[in-house]
Amino acid sequence: MKKTLMAVVALAAVAAAGFTIAQAPGLKRTELQDRDSSIPGKHVVQARVEFDPGAGVGRHTHPGDEISVVLEGSLLLEVDGQPARTIHAGEAFFVPAGTIHAGRIPGSG
Repeated sequence: MKKTLMAVVALAAVAAAGFTIAQAPGLKRTELQDRDSSIPGKHVVQARVEFDPGAGVGRHTHPGDEISVVLEGSLLLEVDGQPARTIHAGEAFFVPAGTIHAGRIPGSG
């Protein structure tokens, strides 16, 4: 069973043109929308990310804030300067722009 994470990432318009997240093994990213915000100079990307059991995404940053919610299962979130924490289905989290973070599905299912 795949675990699902819904991510909404707000990006500065100048960075949006080069914004991509590589498809890591065990990870499926489906872009839902990519558009300019009503806030001048801002851009928004919304994506659905599905992880295979045990899969994850390594340490990385985004040029804008990440606002996410776990739709099913759980995600082990590691954010620099904070203790690692498990985010469960129905819970949301926020990662500020430029903050190094990583996430993975704990265990095998």
